[in-house]
Amino acid sequence: MGTVGTVVARAADQAFGGLPADGAITRARARSGGHAEGDARATTRGAVIIPAHDEAAVIGRTLRALAPLTRCSEVEIVVACNGCRDDTAEIARGFAGVTVVETDEASKAAGLNLGDRAATAWPRLYLDADIEVDPAAVAAVFAELAEPGVLAARPRFVYDVSGASLPVRAYYRARARIAAPARRMWGAGGYATNAAGHSRFAAFPALTADDCWFDALFADEEKRVVATEAMRVRTPRDVHALLAVLTRQHRGHVQASTGDTAAARVRSLIGGIRRISEATDAAWYIGLTAWTRLRVARAARRDAGAVWERDLSSRGIPGVVA
Repeated sequence: MGTVGTVVARAADQAFGGLPADGAITRARARSGGHAEGDARATTRGAVIIPAHDEAAVIGRTLRALAPLTRCSEVEIVVACNGCRDDTAEIARGFAGVTVVETDEASKAAGLNLGDRAATAWPRLYLDADIEVDPAAVAAVFAELAEPGVLAARPRFVYDVSGASLPVRAYYRARARIAAPARRMWGAGGYATNAAGHSRFAAFPALTADDCWFDALFADEEKRVVATEAMRVRTPRDVHALLAVLTRQHRGHVQASTGDTAAARVRSLIGGIRRISEATDAAWYIGLTAWTRLRVARAARRDAGAVWERDLSSRGIPGVVA
């Protein structure tokens, strides 16, 4: 992205009023949530839908962050277990106010659609099972979706690189310096819509990059990134896990035909280098991105079946692919 894109992104960051920029890097401890619990209980209505496949290691953490909302009679928390072989459903049922639905199909799209069928309230936040979000942020997003003309929204997000190796930290530092569309819905671990926005689609399609597909449904003026406490996206801890996640993401972009922006991202990154440390970060970013594209191309030539690569390192589980 060129100078104009950079200016737009910086202007958006300034609008957050001193909060960390959207997509910033952090190692700080997440706030525990609930600091605006009273207001949330009094005013919030909507649903949080969490598709989950074998997320026993993290679903409790996610639901604890949302606990104040589970005490709101007007807020539905739905955990949609898809093809789970572990204790995800049992753990989620241990939280008061949480509805658990299950399907044998191991598919995020199946989980999203199952959660949609179980929920009755609007608006709806579709949240990845390993993402922590503050209840006040959920309330603010739901309030934003009540504004005229707004059809899609999400809270800000930050990358938590706690425990990550040097190459992983370098990759995300470089990534954070690349200008991105200020109102993008993708890459944050969650996005929300209201009934009017949901009318743009009948059901979630079986695509890997559901957030990119969702983002493309709406014009920029119909989307909002709300200046709230940020959602917390934990990064992979090692290169092996990072490559697995990047491979899935790139395959999803190819599948969704979102267009190849790699050259523009690299130009933006290189053009912003001012220090040797930034050049080192850029080298890691470019190298890992190139390696990822090679992996996807090789898999396509082999006609390998679809595999949902995911990071287990940040979940405290040995291995990468599940």
